[in-house]
Amino acid sequence: MRHVSIFTAIIFSVTLLPKSTSAVLADGSRPEALKNVGFDQKLNEQVPLDLVFRAENGRAVKLGEYFGKKPVVLMFMYYECPNLCPLALEGLVRSLKPLSFSVGGEFDVVVVSIDPSEESGAAAAKKQEYIPRYGRPGAESGWHFLTGEENSIKSLTQAVGFRYAYDHKSHQFAHASGIVILTPQGKISSYFYGIEYAPRDLRLSLIEASSNKIGSPIDQLLLFGYQYDAATGKYTLAVMNVLRLAGLATVLSLSAFVLVMVRRERVGNIRKERPENA
Repeated sequence: MRHVSIFTAIIFSVTLLPKSTSAVLADGSRPEALKNVGFDQKLNEQVPLDLVFRAENGRAVKLGEYFGKKPVVLMFMYYECPNLCPLALEGLVRSLKPLSFSVGGEFDVVVVSIDPSEESGAAAAKKQEYIPRYGRPGAESGWHFLTGEENSIKSLTQAVGFRYAYDHKSHQFAHASGIVILTPQGKISSYFYGIEYAPRDLRLSLIEASSNKIGSPIDQLLLFGYQYDAATGKYTLAVMNVLRLAGLATVLSLSAFVLVMVRRERVGNIRKERPENA
């Protein structure tokens, strides 16, 4: 199991940072409100699918209801967040729009509130606001906004390495911004940090998380040529794989050339052996 703490990739709500933040961070220390905040990678770990949350309509649901057939994009936020969370949701929508894959089709999105005091009505309001912005038919069946009790929230956030803290002075949560890509079985496949993500990287991650069950042959070739870099949360060029592909292409080209030359030589010999009056 590999745990990678990525503090430099974390974006925080501006209102939680004191005016002297830049000077404090330059000294290598964190403000008090951010000391327990981070995003630790726990690749290939299983998330607890038996945790109970509340759907937008108030129905109690087990997390496992959203797994089994498709990869899942998991995002943490809180619905009354005045700063970072709306930016993160907007960024996710912008990142998903260029994909030919659709929410509710090839994959699902699950957004979980980290604030146990929030009710289903707030989740329903967010869904009504952002589903039209995504603008794809069927998205409402695959994009879920959940609320839950503190025990369920903490169990899930701890399972994926999402660390946050409540700031009593501002009455807001300090938290990281990013998404987690999960396999249909609920295992952690990859992490993306920030508020907007490269569509190519998202596409490759979803293909990989689905065990290559979605995507075209070209996608499979791209996935072979790129590999997930846990340190950056991006897909980078896999040089050795590219060299292997180039070597294979060279061998195939030479083989084809040899076959063509051998065939030409055989045809030439047959013509020479035929009688002139034939």
